[in-house]
Parts: sequence; structure tokens; C-alpha cells
Amino acid sequence: MKNLFSLEGKVALVTGGTRGIGLMMARGLVAHGAKVYVASRTAEACEATAKELSQDGECIGIPASLGNEEGCNALAAEIASREEKLHILVNNAGANWGAPIEEYPDAAWDKVLALNVKSVFHLTRALKPQIEAAASADDPARVINVGSIDGIQVPAMETYAYSASKAAVHHLTKTLARRLAPSHVTVNAVAPGPFQSKMMAATLDRFQDAIVASCPMGRIGVPEDMAGIAIYLSSRAGAYVTGAVIPVDGGISTCR
Repeated sequence: MKNLFSLEGKVALVTGGTRGIGLMMARGLVAHGAKVYVASRTAEACEATAKELSQDGECIGIPASLGNEEGCNALAAEIASREEKLHILVNNAGANWGAPIEEYPDAAWDKVLALNVKSVFHLTRALKPQIEAAASADDPARVINVGSIDGIQVPAMETYAYSASKAAVHHLTKTLARRLAPSHVTVNAVAPGPFQSKMMAATLDRFQDAIVASCPMGRIGVPEDMAGIAIYLSSRAGAYVTGAVIPVDGGISTCR
């Protein structure tokens, strides 16, 4: 029980790990003992995040663009060149696009679905050998996909591709969980509600009071909330949980 949430000796990769939800998760994993790789499109962001998080543990930044299969395979190859085993994969990198239905472009669907859904599949598949090498019956390897409560309920904003993509992530999570369970790999999705992040910044600037009023717990999410769910799902505490979609939203998704 004393070590139920320890991640000592584990290796993790967090995509989109230099800001927002990904950074919150990466910080929590590092603090609990994991060696964490963070991937982001810009080398500067990777270097800055690795430097910051390495004050509490071990963090390494790897620049990567995951908008196509080639980019996912390149990141997987880089991880494989450094690590024989990958205990935790957090598929967090994502994009959003909002526009009125009359103006919603086809390019939005291509960009959002490629990064939010296809990259989850491509990267998980490409890293499957390293993930399975880290897995055992007593301590499974973990894949954590970042969905959204907008994939559970109809969003207020006109983000058609985003909400559809997150619903797809939730179902893909269940499909992968069923497929990988015999290899001792758990696959779960986290469905965040409103948190302070670059993606949410404009929405919170305009609607934060209304969002807080609509939340049964009466607040916006804080970094510890997101770190906590990542630590739980990655540690011995979450070893028997797979195929779940877990809202972390203060109860907002129960209201619609």
C-alpha cells in the first residue's frame, strides 16, 4: 500500500507534453518517479520543459510532428533507439478548430482527425513492441488517451471536428483495450473538462463565469486534478482498469 502510486523505474512518453493537459500529466509522472519523455513540435518548447521538470526528476524532450503516420513512426523510432521498454504512453497531442457550420472547412476535418485520432492509433501501434516489452500480468503497461467531455456531450461551441474526434478517441480506446489486454497492456481514456490551457484560453476568457456556474463542483480544473488521474492510471493503483473513459470535469458531463 505504501508504494501504490509509485512510478519508480518506469519510462513514459507524453505527446503534447510541453503545455496544457500534457504538461500537467508529465509533471505528475516525473514527480512520482517516472523517467518522462515529452514530445512537441518545437525543439525550444521541449528543451524548456525538460529543463523545468528535470528539477524534480528525469525529463527529456524530443521534437516531433504527429500529424501524419511518418511523424508518428519517426517518434517511435527515436524512443526505440533510447529505450527497450516503454511502460506508459500518454497520447495527448491534439488540435481544435471552431467555425460556424456554414463556414466549417474540409481542412479542419483533415487536420483535427489526423492528429486527434489517427496519431493515437499510429503511435500506439508503432510503439507496441516497447510497450509490450514493459508489460507483465502483475504490472501491465499503460496507454492513456486524452479525450474530452466534448466527446461525451454536445459542446456549446461549434467545434464539429474536435467533438467528433474525441468521441472517436473514446471508442478507439475501448477497441484497443480489448485487443491489447491479453498482452498485459491497459488502455484508458481521460475526458477532461475545462482546465487552464492554451486551447481553452479564448473560451475561458469569454465564458469562465458561466462555465464555473455550470460545474457542480463550482470551479475550473487545476493541474493537480490532471496529474492525479495520470498517476492513478499509470501506477499499481490502476493496474486492473482498462477500457474506461474517465471524465475529469467536476461533474459537468452529468448535467447534460
